[in-house]
Amino acid sequence: METKRLVFSGSGGQGVITAAIILAEAAALFEGLEAVQSQSYGPEARGGATRSDVIISNRPVHYPKVGEPNILVCLTQEAYNRYSGIIRPGGLLLADSRHVQTRRNVDARHVSLPMYKEVVNRLAQPVVFNICVLGALLGLTELVHVAALMSSLEKRLPPRLLPVNRQALELGLELGKAAV
Repeated sequence: METKRLVFSGSGGQGVITAAIILAEAAALFEGLEAVQSQSYGPEARGGATRSDVIISNRPVHYPKVGEPNILVCLTQEAYNRYSGIIRPGGLLLADSRHVQTRRNVDARHVSLPMYKEVVNRLAQPVVFNICVLGALLGLTELVHVAALMSSLEKRLPPRLLPVNRQALELGLELGKAAV
């Protein structure tokens, strides 16, 4: 596997950091890959700018920060405005179409999906938006197997929350695969 560098960005309360942790755990614990995750956020717990970096590789990772991501996930306009310029040429920029209007001309594949809208309309559970984002990412990239991500969710969540999270993951996969 080629080393993948990801930046998840959005605002506090969207589950950006949780999504990054779940992806890194899926890669490291259930795929046998090397993975690191780091995070930063604004002074506000909810609503402030949030960023989480993930590196996934089959080789040791020596530095946990991402300067030029292969994959950039933007869940708010502020995150897009702040980070869209750092994406590696030829990378993938995944954005939520409800919250982000992509405007910059960057050398990357832009994929704008109605993830938040579909989670609210189909599942009526906006709290699983971040899991839908992970599903869309897997549908577009196949970074890890879906089973590995589900195993990570099963490790982190109480059993009563698994069905709606599984639905959100499947919804995201559907959206991501349709955009390929």
